[in-house]
Amino acid sequence: STVSSGINAEYGGGNDVSMIQAADAGIGIVGKEGKQASLAADFSINQFSFVGRLLLWHGRNSYNRCASLSQFIIHRGLIISVMQAIFSAVFFFVSISLYQGVLLIGYSSFFTMGPVFLLVLDVDVEAKIAMMYPELYKELQKGRVLSYKTFFMWILVSVYQGAAIMYLGLLLFKEDFIHVIAITFTVLIVTELLMVVVTVRTWHWLMAVAQIFSLGCYFLALVFLPEYFDPAFLTSTDFLVKFVALTAASCLPLFIMKYVRKRFAPPIYAKLQQSG
Repeated sequence: STVSSGINAEYGGGNDVSMIQAADAGIGIVGKEGKQASLAADFSINQFSFVGRLLLWHGRNSYNRCASLSQFIIHRGLIISVMQAIFSAVFFFVSISLYQGVLLIGYSSFFTMGPVFLLVLDVDVEAKIAMMYPELYKELQKGRVLSYKTFFMWILVSVYQGAAIMYLGLLLFKEDFIHVIAITFTVLIVTELLMVVVTVRTWHWLMAVAQIFSLGCYFLALVFLPEYFDPAFLTSTDFLVKFVALTAASCLPLFIMKYVRKRFAPPIYAKLQQSG
């Protein structure tokens, strides 16, 4: 039988293999006819009753997670590119990298990789709610999670945050220019970790561990990489005050926007969470 023309198809017999392969998403059901259909399908299940959970729970989560992760990775790469572009423009487009060596490697791995990757475990509602309200699945068809609008919103956020960190860093530390790299990179790492907080819908213990691990790795880098960071400067009151100011300028508007949206125009899953 075909659930949605050209989208999903469920078949059990070996003579249905060609139809499964022609569907956008073929679902094979293991039956008395054999396993030919299930082996040729994109998804294999043992009972027809599993189709609902496959679509309404696993399918919906997969779409939401892929949308969040892909757009966040774009943000993570673009924000540092904006900072590099501003740094080069300020110094007459000199071909010098803003962050070099281990800092670039650490930025995309130890310092941010854990929390960002764990967005693939994020859920907005419990399984029983997703199964009880199929309308949640229908909401995906409106394209509000992954669209040109959300893409350009992430682009705008990346440009704003990169510009805010770099310009304010140069402005606040113009008398201590030698420390601009340390302050802007520190704010960049904290900004990325806070953006995960803005993006995630439901917290779990793995996300908390990943956040702590990332911060721990960065603190170790501050200790064992004296060629990039001056411990005396990083523990000064001047650094701490300006660090808080830069981080607030970068992230506070996003937290306010999230609060206002959740308060006055909450998505459907948020309403169901509150009612549940």
